[in-house]
Amino acid sequence: MIPVPEAETQLLNLTQPLTETELLPFDQAHNRILAKSVISTAPFPYWDNSAMDGYAVRAADVQTAPVTLEVIEEIPAGIPPQKTVQTGQAARIFTGAMLPTGADTIVMQEDTQREGDRVTIQTVPQPQAFVRHQGSFVQPGDIVLRPGCKLGPAELAILATVQCTTVEVYRRPRVAIFSTGDELITPAGELAPGKIVDSNQYALAAFLQQQGATVVPLGIVPDDPKSLREAIATATQQSDLVLSTGGVSVGDYDYIDQLLAELGGEIKIQSVAIKPGKPLTVATFPNCLYLGIPGNPVSALVCCWRFVRLVLQKMSGQAAPWILPWQMVRSRDRLTAGGRRETYLWGQLQGEEFVLSGGSHSSGNLMNLAQTNALAVLPVGITEIEAGAMVRILRV
Repeated sequence: MIPVPEAETQLLNLTQPLTETELLPFDQAHNRILAKSVISTAPFPYWDNSAMDGYAVRAADVQTAPVTLEVIEEIPAGIPPQKTVQTGQAARIFTGAMLPTGADTIVMQEDTQREGDRVTIQTVPQPQAFVRHQGSFVQPGDIVLRPGCKLGPAELAILATVQCTTVEVYRRPRVAIFSTGDELITPAGELAPGKIVDSNQYALAAFLQQQGATVVPLGIVPDDPKSLREAIATATQQSDLVLSTGGVSVGDYDYIDQLLAELGGEIKIQSVAIKPGKPLTVATFPNCLYLGIPGNPVSALVCCWRFVRLVLQKMSGQAAPWILPWQMVRSRDRLTAGGRRETYLWGQLQGEEFVLSGGSHSSGNLMNLAQTNALAVLPVGITEIEAGAMVRILRV
């Protein structure tokens, strides 16, 4: 067994970022990874404009207060000013409207008193107050988004603002998944004695979609060397990453490691000091990374949350650092572990407190995984964390 941090480092070193790209309309690129810098072709703000509803004035006219000025026009947002503000004059202006020539300061309306075509400025403003100057945020030629960034709501707003209507992104990682075992049936199958419904296909597919990957589902593969060999060969030829569940332990019907070697895979990892999730096989093919993860449902998801998330971050073209959402919080409950492996206990992060899920924490019991949003981590050598003590958690 290798320690968890070493497994993480090896996995990231083995992961190759995708280089193929595609062009998308920017409004279809949410959660995609940018492949090419986006450069502004215009200044932003596009012109001097007001950050407040109020009056555009000359700072030289409002050095003392109160002072009364003539209102020469009203400037709503979207309508260019028609007049120049001269000495003793002001323009009614609204948030986002262009600053008129001659004015250099905005007095917000709360500091004024309006009567007809006259306005009294009741307080002395700071010169250039509430003026957003042209190009003060971005100049033409500035890089506004760099390769490797994930395009979220803020980034889409920036693309719209700089009128970048088509964006180059990395293609999505293709991830093949299949479950192994003669005991497995589909949810629609007959639950005969000894059979088990395959839940991993659906958990992994949902996880992968959440991570922005394209899922290649290959179904259930029986514990038969010929069938498994065909499935592995197909999966490694069709995808960038393979996730198989089951068949990687040391049982008489666990053929995965042997078949990977026969098919030309180079096995890098065979077990990790993690609980749940110890029998983790990692192998490399020329254009594919293979992860054989445990078949127990909780183990499979813990491996995805702890390791596969990082692999997909790097593979998708996301810029370093590739990190997980760790946090230190207080545990409401007493937490226990064997101490020989890094142990992950599932539960809920409620505010700044971790609440352990009730019931058995067996790797085969997925029922109390419902609404899990955090895993508490007990390091190797730690067998107990008292209720009320601080614990490191991984948000999922």
